[in-house]
Amino acid sequence: MVAPVEPTSRQAGLASLEVQMVCGESTVTSSFTTSPMKLLAPRSRGRSVWAYTSSFGGGLVAGDQTKLDVQLRPGTSCFLGTQASTKIYRNPASLPSGHETGAALEAGSLLVFAPDPVQAFARSIYLQRQRFNLAPDSSLVLLDWFTSGRAARGERWECSRFASRNEVFVDGRCVFLDSLLLSPDDGELCSNHRLGRFNCVATVLLLGPALQSLAARLLESIKLEPVVRRSDLVFSSSALADGAVLRIAGVSVEAVGRLIHHNLQPISEQLGDDPWSRKW
Repeated sequence: MVAPVEPTSRQAGLASLEVQMVCGESTVTSSFTTSPMKLLAPRSRGRSVWAYTSSFGGGLVAGDQTKLDVQLRPGTSCFLGTQASTKIYRNPASLPSGHETGAALEAGSLLVFAPDPVQAFARSIYLQRQRFNLAPDSSLVLLDWFTSGRAARGERWECSRFASRNEVFVDGRCVFLDSLLLSPDDGELCSNHRLGRFNCVATVLLLGPALQSLAARLLESIKLEPVVRRSDLVFSSSALADGAVLRIAGVSVEAVGRLIHHNLQPISEQLGDDPWSRKW
């Protein structure tokens, strides 16, 4: 089990968001942040709330710890993203940076949790843990992805440690657990038998009754895709009891983003618009 370092009051950046139904529309009823976290809600009311997290400096420096708490009340819908990729800056003092997300989705709610990728710079340390608690009839889109660093500068997979753990519970029962640890202690990260030529890795989870038809279409379309030797973009899908998981690895971050957009674009109707149309 990979757990983030406990934050101190000096280091902690906290953010919380609560969405409730007000006069038939999803509405932000509570929003709170402390530095270095920022939380913006350009669409605070409507068919779906749209909110974005950010941080001063665009990322985390040595020792920064951030935490996000999300509460979706019955029947609400929320898209939650980030302003840009989260940079994890180099860490010469070996002080881990970390982030923790906790989200509670009440009856009939929908959360589309789709941040931009985490970008871990050389000699950085990043530990992330995210937990989602769903009611039996709530739905979740979870996107978790990361890049090799500043690949354009030739800096590829040079972080000191990168760990991410996602836990999803439905009615108190764990239905999805995905834990990843990247460490050069286990061998060179960019070697052929590890991450090799790929610069971006992504996991997309679709879960819940509001996403069943989309998950079924995704599984069917991926099944029909041909396997291309030495492709710059590889992906696979697997079924869950009430959804699907899509895993992607690509040489280009942009190509991975386009594939994610292609598969998530149908959700735009439920969100009232396409949040990715001007981004990827």
